[in-house]
Amino acid sequence: MTSMHGGDIAVIGAAETDELGVLPDISMIELHAQAALNALRDAGVAPADVDGLATAGPLGIEVAHHLGLTPRWVDGTSVGGSSFLLHVRHAAAAIAAGAADVVLITHGESGRSGTGARAYARGPASLTGQFEVPYGALAPYSTFTVPALRFLHDRGMDATDLAEVVVAQREWSSRTPRAMRRELVTADQVLAAPMVAYPFTKDMCCVVTDGGGALVLTRSDRAADFAGGERAIYLLGSGESNEATLVSQMEETTRFRAFQRSSAEAFATSGLTHADIDHLMFYDAFAHLPLYMLEDVGFVGHGESGAFVREGHTRPGGRLPMNTNGGGLAYTHTGMYGMFAIQEAIRQLRGEAAAQVPGLTTSFVQGVGMFFAASASLVLANRRP
Repeated sequence: MTSMHGGDIAVIGAAETDELGVLPDISMIELHAQAALNALRDAGVAPADVDGLATAGPLGIEVAHHLGLTPRWVDGTSVGGSSFLLHVRHAAAAIAAGAADVVLITHGESGRSGTGARAYARGPASLTGQFEVPYGALAPYSTFTVPALRFLHDRGMDATDLAEVVVAQREWSSRTPRAMRRELVTADQVLAAPMVAYPFTKDMCCVVTDGGGALVLTRSDRAADFAGGERAIYLLGSGESNEATLVSQMEETTRFRAFQRSSAEAFATSGLTHADIDHLMFYDAFAHLPLYMLEDVGFVGHGESGAFVREGHTRPGGRLPMNTNGGGLAYTHTGMYGMFAIQEAIRQLRGEAAAQVPGLTTSFVQGVGMFFAASASLVLANRRP
C-alpha cells in the first residue's frame, strides 16, 4: 500500500490552550487562537510562515482571518472527534504534493460553557433526525448503549469490564495535574456511580470541558529550519475510513469495520507491526471504545480486551501503556477529543508528559467520529524514518 505522504512529515509544534476545564470567559474562536499561537511558539514558526490551515467546527477561513493568515491550502473536514487525525493525514499529503509548506491545525471548543460556540443541529430531514432522535437517541451516551451491550454480551463480558477501563485510566490521570478527574477509583465505585444510560454510569462517560490544541507540520527535511525541529515527531503512517452515520446501520455492532480498515492502512504505510508499538492513545468518549479499539486494531484477539485491561497491561508499568493522560474519561473532552489524543502521544514521544513512560519510540493514535461513523489512525515516532 502506498502512503499518501511518503512517511516524511514532521510535527514541529504541538500545544494546548493555557488552561483546560471550565473557561466561560474564553470564546470558541479565542480558544483556537490561543492554541494556535502556543503551537506556533512551540515550533518557532512565525504566522507569516504558515501557508496551510486545517480545522473543524468553525470554517477554516474564519480561523485564518482571526489569526491574520492567508493560507494557500485549507481543509475543513469535519467528521466528529477524529477530524484532527484526518487533518494530520490530509496536511501530510498536501505538504508532500507541494500544496503547502507549513500547515497549522487548530482545535478550540467551548464544550462546557458554550461561549461563542456553534449549535450543531440534527435537522428533521437528516437521517439521525428521522430515525434516531424520535426514539430518544439524543446524545452519545444514549446512542452508544446498544452496541456496547451487544459487544459485552458477545464476549461474555459485563459492565465490570467497562469499569476497569476507568480504573486504569484514573491511575494515569492521578499523575496528570491538568486532568479534570484525578481521583483514584475502584471498579465497585465506578459501578456504584449514578447511572446515565445503561450500562454507562457517570464515570464511564467522558468529562465535558472547554479548551483547545494545535499542531504545526512541515517536511522532515525542513524541520531543522525551525526551533521546534529539535523535538520533531514524525508521521510514519496513517489511515481513514467510515461507515453509516446511524448506529443501527453498522455492518456489525460487535466490531467497527472502519477501525479495522483505517488501522490496517496506518500499519501498512508505516512499515511497522503491532509489536513495534510502544504506546496507545485510543479515543475514549465512553469506556467501551478502548475495548473495541484494542480488538479491532489488532492488539488483542476477539474477547480478550477486558482481561487485557483488567490484568494491568495498559496501566503504569504495563507492557502497552494506553491513554496516559487519563483520556477523555478523565483528562479533558471538549466535544471533539482527537486533538488531545495526538497531543499526549507527542508529549510522550518528546519525553515531556506529566505521566511520562520511559523509553518510548512509537505511538499509535486511534480516533472515532460521530458514534461509530468515522475512523482515523496515525502512527507516530520520535525518530525519522
